[in-house]
Amino acid sequence: MKPEVGRHPTSLDAPGSWRRRRWLVTAPLVLVLSLVTWVLAFGLTKNPDRVRSVMVGRRAPHFALPSIDGREVVRLGSLRGQVVVVNFWASWCTDCLTEHPALAAAWRRFRDQGVTMLGVVYQDTASDAARFMRTLGGTWPQVTDPGDRVAIAYGVRGVPETFFIGPDGRIAAQHSGAVTYQILSGEISRLLGRKR
Repeated sequence: MKPEVGRHPTSLDAPGSWRRRRWLVTAPLVLVLSLVTWVLAFGLTKNPDRVRSVMVGRRAPHFALPSIDGREVVRLGSLRGQVVVVNFWASWCTDCLTEHPALAAAWRRFRDQGVTMLGVVYQDTASDAARFMRTLGGTWPQVTDPGDRVAIAYGVRGVPETFFIGPDGRIAAQHSGAVTYQILSGEISRLLGRKR
């Protein structure tokens, strides 16, 4: 008679092994969930407005956009040799209302110094944008962006977002959120100094 071979106490089909099987399944799941939680917690502590745009240093994407009154087309290529400030904004945007006085002040200061400011209306109607400009004042050119194609080309993540284009046609700086007069005058002065 052959002796009966017993099961090893650590085998998965031994009595009480259901606990080991449960941990073999749940331990990797707990590890994955912990890792995902850590990545999300770390990512949520970062301010996306502080992330440098990949467009900085690259040639500004060309555009030809209609003015909000529909009377002309503004072409970026025709502004080559100037400092161009492109501000993506919308009439429904609270931060756009906040930054408007800074844009108006910068326009008054720099418009006769080889600087063009250009407002690009983002996900808004031309009539609402025109009403906003009439109410708050401001004479710098405003254009619409049908289908948001230019906003996509510039990598706009939301409004307001401002791009500073040097006389060489390259994007020298970008700012997400409401731009201040200090930021505007600093970037414009730096680019004008580069021009001379």
